[in-house]
Amino acid sequence: MRNLFAGIALTLLLSACATPSDLAVKEVGSFHARGRAATLSGLPEKELQASPGAPPIKVNPNGEFEVKQMYARYTILANPKARYPLLMWHGGGLTGVTFETKPDGNPGWESFFLAAGHSVYVSDSVERGRASWARFPEIFKTEPFFRTKKEAWELFRIGDFGSYAAAPAARKSWPGTEFPIQSFEQMTKQTVPRWSSNDEATQKAYDAYVEKVCPCVILVHSQGGAFAFNAALRYPEKIKAIVAVETSGTPDLEKTDFRALAHTPMVWVWGDNLDKYSFWKAIRERQERLRKKVISAGGAADEIDLVKMGIHGNSHMMMMDRNSDQIASLIQKWMGQHGLMK
Repeated sequence: MRNLFAGIALTLLLSACATPSDLAVKEVGSFHARGRAATLSGLPEKELQASPGAPPIKVNPNGEFEVKQMYARYTILANPKARYPLLMWHGGGLTGVTFETKPDGNPGWESFFLAAGHSVYVSDSVERGRASWARFPEIFKTEPFFRTKKEAWELFRIGDFGSYAAAPAARKSWPGTEFPIQSFEQMTKQTVPRWSSNDEATQKAYDAYVEKVCPCVILVHSQGGAFAFNAALRYPEKIKAIVAVETSGTPDLEKTDFRALAHTPMVWVWGDNLDKYSFWKAIRERQERLRKKVISAGGAADEIDLVKMGIHGNSHMMMMDRNSDQIASLIQKWMGQHGLMK
């Protein structure tokens, strides 16, 4: 009954974009993938008040825990128009919220691609969001680090270096930016701690996720790129395509045999003002080397360069920009051209 109500609500939410019959929802649910048991011992007990007005209790941190799992939530359509479900993988210091409702309150890419006929999975990687995290240094070997608002403003290319100020009125965004700067604070509320020591566990969890859900198409953003590319190399028969939205990581470009990706079409999507940041210039150069490696191995590796197409002002968080539906439409068109729709 719970899934029925969730499906009805989602159908009503998206009815402005498509007819209810197109969006009939078969199932809404969630699960955790992979993870392992960890046992702690020798740590001191503490006494604390667990809730206001409650008597104090002793908390013993020793014992068994489940750690290094990831979380996924899905909406499966009864009559999908896409051949495979679409998995949305977020970037660094972020969660699946990246693809949900945009900071300005408008529907995000999850809603867009559901309306376009895709069953959609949105996940939180190891250590993020509803995947939960674990003690450090006992389990996670390093302490977490957190993204400041200044870093988000600059790294996500909302404004140039030095253009951020604590007072919103004093900030200087790029002229013509499509990011809704009045919603910047709302966007930064979704950032979460991240660790520099969990890549191996994260890759294993994503691999288990692919084994459970796919065949599929992966739409991946930023830091998540390396995990998606590595998964495709391991499971070329399961991952039918990759949409790489300003991805920042790659497999080893010198030692990897990319022939496994010969039948996995890929497309890289790039926004505006990349040439104004040495960091982003280096990222794009490396991604272009990867793209050419895939082409040389016989694969289809395309590019959606928004600026070259005359679309200006897009930030690194283009799925949150005002024109995000326009970009999603280009991705949807690409998927149709590569036989990913029925």
